[in-house]
Amino acid sequence: MKINVMALAQGRARWFLLGLLLTAPFWTGALLGPYWVRILDYCLLYAILALGLNIVVGYAGLLDLGFIAFYAVGAYVFALLASPHWDLHWSPWLILPIAAAIAAVVGAILGAPTLRLRGDYLAIVTLGFGEIVRLFINNLDRPINITNGPQGISGIDTLSVGGWSFDQGLNLGVVNLVSAQLYFYVLLALVIVAVVACRRLENSRIGRAWVAIREDEVAATAMGINTRNMKLLAFAMGASFGGVGGVLFASFQGFVSPESFTLMESIMVLCMVVLGGMGHIPGVLLGAFLLTITPEILREVISPLQQQLFGHQVVDPENLRMLLFGLSMILVMLYRPGGLWPSARRAQELKHD
Repeated sequence: MKINVMALAQGRARWFLLGLLLTAPFWTGALLGPYWVRILDYCLLYAILALGLNIVVGYAGLLDLGFIAFYAVGAYVFALLASPHWDLHWSPWLILPIAAAIAAVVGAILGAPTLRLRGDYLAIVTLGFGEIVRLFINNLDRPINITNGPQGISGIDTLSVGGWSFDQGLNLGVVNLVSAQLYFYVLLALVIVAVVACRRLENSRIGRAWVAIREDEVAATAMGINTRNMKLLAFAMGASFGGVGGVLFASFQGFVSPESFTLMESIMVLCMVVLGGMGHIPGVLLGAFLLTITPEILREVISPLQQQLFGHQVVDPENLRMLLFGLSMILVMLYRPGGLWPSARRAQELKHD
């Protein structure tokens, strides 16, 4: 009887959390304003990116500091095919798989020359690749204007279905959904698809091969695992997630420029994976949500707090915000080296160490 009561309570808690999640754009907008609905959208967008990087870093153990390059590839593929820049307006749902496929190919191209590298050397090469892509985008405006250079591409189409665009909103009679709320549900659906895909990969032969490579590449090779193909597959799979994220970012913002794809963005996504718990899907999602929301909360709190304590602004809020953000990261890594929510296996390994 006790077990049945506990199971019933857990079931109700799950339904409550599901209802809370599905209604998040409404109560967030009502309590905090429309700006925070956009922040929720970015939480889900970064969750997709973090899940993609988790395949490379968390499963295969390949330290990638250039992941944001695939994000940029997806964003610019969408910008070129759905904007006045080339006077093309393809369907977003057609561009989405194309961008994912192109990003996957670019990921495999990146992975090919790094197959013999590990650790710090791999990180340096991938960092360089990410910067090369950004610089290419920044300078491909002459002699033929492809990316419009540092000025970026504006007027990018939003998501649409048939002749109806997300910009128009959706009136359901009882509620009126605006663009940011519609994007929330699209992003939520894609996060669910990404989680299911990652879970199936994790429990598949491919996922176990990645873990074997991460733990001991020499032993994995001795067991007959084709480490070259597995590494390339990890890079390609992770990159495809970045391409999908880039498409959604470009359509949501309506504007892309090289400044949106700096090294800091790569480091931020990597921090989400490490902070939450490498190789553990719930931990990665937690890391993505915390590192997206926390800086925004600090932005809202720091300036009024200084005014109340000192009567004037002592330190620039942006600098202080990043200082507190960095300090919190250091404390977490010191006292929770496996992340805030590590997998059960990882937690046991750290406990024995």
